[in-house]
Amino acid sequence: MDSRKRAGTALDDIKVHVKFKLSALWASAMFCYIYGDYFWLYAPGKLQGMLEGKMEPLGPATQGVLVGVSVSMAIPAVMIFLTLASKAKLSRRLNLVMGLIYTVFVLLTMPGARPFYLFLGSVDMTLTALIVWYAWNWPKQEAT
Repeated sequence: MDSRKRAGTALDDIKVHVKFKLSALWASAMFCYIYGDYFWLYAPGKLQGMLEGKMEPLGPATQGVLVGVSVSMAIPAVMIFLTLASKAKLSRRLNLVMGLIYTVFVLLTMPGARPFYLFLGSVDMTLTALIVWYAWNWPKQEAT
């Protein structure tokens, strides 16, 4: 019998750079964010409110409100790219700041939310907290 089989084998693995981890975390957080908003459409009375031009809990769906919501949805999507495309120092700063902002943002949207939103919001906050953690603990290298 082969000595490798007797000793057990380890699964092949690679070291994943922090930029890829952060980018994947943003993509995951964005999916939770989007699914929370999508499932919210199934809440009783939600579609009727939309037909009346209301954006619960923000009130009337004015152009300003829609632009604000669009910006809040675009930032995580853009962070997927910026995390990979930016220089390490800028990428780290962006991830620290935006990760903190989105953790607080989701936390502020949770009071009074339905159970599905509380679940997705908790997953989302865990993901954005991990973004902050990975950015804070970004591996250093010796200056040459």
